[in-house]
Amino acid sequence: MASLGFLSLSSLLLLCLCSASATVEDDRKAYIVYMGALPSDSQYSAMSHHQHILQQVTSSVENSLVRNYGRSFNGFEAKLTESEREKLSAMEGVVSVFPSMKLSLQTTRSWDFMGFGDNFKRNPEIESDIVIGVIDSGIWPESKSFSDKGLSPPPAKWKGVCKGGLNFTCNNKLIGARFYVGESARDLSGHGTHTSSTAAGSKVEGASFYGIANGTARGGVPSARIATYKVCEDELCDSGSILAAFDDAIADAVDVITISIGGAPAALDYDPISIAAFHAMDKGILTVNSAGNSGPISGSVGSISPWILTVAASTTDRKFITKVALGNGKELSGTSINGFKLNGTKFPFSYGKSGSNSCSEDDVRRCKSGCIDSTLDGKILVCDQPLLKGSIGSSKPAGVIIQGNVSRPVISTVPLAFLPEDQYSLLTSYIKSTAKPEGTILKTETTNGVDAPVMATFSSRGPNTILGDILKPDITAPGVNILAAYSAVATLVPGIDDGRRSSYNFLSGTSMACPHVAGVAAYLKTIHPKWSPSTIKSAIMTTAWPMNASSSEEVNEFAYGSGHLNPTKAADPGLVYEITGDDYLKMLCSANYTAGELKAIAGRAVSCPEGPNLAIKDLNYPSLSVRFNSSSKPSEITFSRTVTNVGPASSTYKAKVVSSSDLKVEIEPNTLSFKSVGEKKLFIVKVSGMSSADFESATLVWSDGSRTVRSPIVIYT
Repeated sequence: MASLGFLSLSSLLLLCLCSASATVEDDRKAYIVYMGALPSDSQYSAMSHHQHILQQVTSSVENSLVRNYGRSFNGFEAKLTESEREKLSAMEGVVSVFPSMKLSLQTTRSWDFMGFGDNFKRNPEIESDIVIGVIDSGIWPESKSFSDKGLSPPPAKWKGVCKGGLNFTCNNKLIGARFYVGESARDLSGHGTHTSSTAAGSKVEGASFYGIANGTARGGVPSARIATYKVCEDELCDSGSILAAFDDAIADAVDVITISIGGAPAALDYDPISIAAFHAMDKGILTVNSAGNSGPISGSVGSISPWILTVAASTTDRKFITKVALGNGKELSGTSINGFKLNGTKFPFSYGKSGSNSCSEDDVRRCKSGCIDSTLDGKILVCDQPLLKGSIGSSKPAGVIIQGNVSRPVISTVPLAFLPEDQYSLLTSYIKSTAKPEGTILKTETTNGVDAPVMATFSSRGPNTILGDILKPDITAPGVNILAAYSAVATLVPGIDDGRRSSYNFLSGTSMACPHVAGVAAYLKTIHPKWSPSTIKSAIMTTAWPMNASSSEEVNEFAYGSGHLNPTKAADPGLVYEITGDDYLKMLCSANYTAGELKAIAGRAVSCPEGPNLAIKDLNYPSLSVRFNSSSKPSEITFSRTVTNVGPASSTYKAKVVSSSDLKVEIEPNTLSFKSVGEKKLFIVKVSGMSSADFESATLVWSDGSRTVRSPIVIYT
C-alpha cells in the first residue's frame, strides 16, 4: 500500500495494537473504482478528486487509497469495507466498483501480448528437436533461462560442438558454443544472453528486474535447443567472424538462425550477412535479422535481402509507472524503469538557483551542462528538459526528475522519473510554494492495457535502397523494453558501471524484436518440418496483424512491412508464396548483377539466362512493391504472383482489396479454387489510378472464410 510509506513508526505501532482498527482493516478489500474518461479541464487533479470522494465514505483516506489512475482514464484503487463500496457505487460520476484481482504477470510480456502464452498448444518433445543458432555476443551459460531440466540429450541430427572456452560448460539446453572473438563464448555485454533467452529460453519463475515485472520468463520455444556463436565484443561485430559463424551454424545443422546485428544498407555482394544467409537458405535454414536502429530516417533499413526475414520493432501493452511522493503527502505519476528503493526517505528538491551559483536561473532549471555543482549532492535534481551527457559532472544527486513524456522508459544509474507537463507543473508549484520542499522517487510499478502495438521511433525504415522493388522491413515484433536473461557481469547502463548487476534486464531495439520472430519460425518448424524458409517466411508475413498507418510519413509500410507478428495464426496460413534459390538468382540477373557478382552471393557459378528475366517486382514475394521515377509514372503496373495451397485440400479463396488511397487494384482471377494440398495457382495484380503522391498503398486479402492471406501493395517514387 503506497500510503504506508508515509506513516511514522508510532502510527504503525498504533495500528498493530488497536483491536478496533485491526477489525476494520480485516474487513477491507481492495476494489477498483472506475470513473470513465478524464475530464477535459486542464486544472483537474485526479488525485485531489479521488481523495475528496473517499473522504465522503471513510474517515481514513490515507489507509484506504492504494493508487490513482489519472493519465489515460479516471479511477483509483482503494481498500474498502462492503458498506463503503456500496456508498461509492451509488455516487455520481462512478461508473463501476469491482474487486481488485491478483493477476500473474509474465515477465516476457511480449509472448502473452501476442496470444502465444503457456496455454497455447505446443509439443515439447518435437520442439526439443529444433535448434536455434544465435549469432551474437555470446551467452551466459549459468543463467536459469538455459536450464536443461527435463530435456533429453541433443537430437541425433546435431553436428555441432561445445567449444566455449575455459570454464564454459554446455548442457542439454545449450548444446553448442563457438567463439570467434575474445577468449570464450561467454557473454560480457548481456546482448546475446538476452536475445537467446527471448527466442528459446526455458521457463523461469520469479524472474524480474529488481522486483519490477515479477513473473515467469520464457522464450518462444522453451523446449528448443540453443547453439551460440560469439562474433561480437565491445559492441563491435567482425564481418569475417559473422561469415565464419554462419559457416559453422549451417554445418552444425541448426534449424533457424537469429542474428541481431547489422549496419548501413550495402550491396548484396558486399554484405556478409546477405551472402551467408543465402547459403543458409540454400540449405533450408531461415535467417531472421534485425532491421536496424536508425529510425525514423527514411531508407535506413540495413537488412534488405529478399531471402532474409527482416524485423522492425514495436511496443507491447506494458506500461511503466514511476511515482514521485511529495512532502505534503501527494503523489505524482510519471514513468521510468527505477529499480532503486529509497524506503520512503525524503530528500530536498534542487530546482533553479538552489542547484548552482554560476548560471542563470533559466539555465539551471534546464540543467544546462556546466551549471550543476556539488551543492546538488544528496538532493533530487529537478530539470525542465532532459539532461545531456555529463551535465551533472561529478555531483552525486539522490535522484533526478525530468519534465517530459517518454515512449521508451530507460534505466538510469540514479533514481529517475519523467513527469508529463501537468504532473511536473504540480511539482514545481509545490517547490516554489514551500519553504523546504522535499520528496522521494518510488520504485517503478508495471501495468498492462496501454495502446499497442506502436512503432518504435528508433526502428529503421524503408524503402529498400538496394532493391527498390522489395519491401523492407518484412514485419514488426515486440522490441521495446523486453525483459529477458542477462549476463551476470554486464553493466545495466551501457558504458557506466554503478555496481549493480541483474540476472534479467530490460533492453530495447530491433535486436529484441528479431528473436521473437525467430522463436515463431522455430515453432512453425515443429508443426511443419518440411516447410522451406520462404514458406515459413510467407506464413509469418501473410498472417500478420494489420498496423494502423499514420498521417506521418514515418509510420506506414516502410516502418512495419506486412504488419505485426501474429504467432497464433502463422501455423495455418492457408496459402503461401514459395521462392526457390533459382528464383532469387533469376531476379538478381534482372537487377543487373553480373555472373561474377552472383557467384559472390550464391557461392557457385551462375549464368544469367538470355531473353526476358524475372523482374524484381515479380519475384514471388509475400508483399508487392514497386519504385519508379516521378517524371515517368506509368498508367498501370502489373504484378505476377503464384500461391501454393497448404490448407484444406478442397478450398476456395476470394480476393478483396482494401485501400484508403486513389489506387485502383484489379485481381485476375479474383477467385482461386484448389482441389489438393500443394496445388499452385497463378494470379495477376493490376494497379492503376496512381496520383501525384510520392507514396500510396493498398492491401490484397485472399480469404476462404476462416483464413486471411494479407499482402501489402506499395507504389512509391
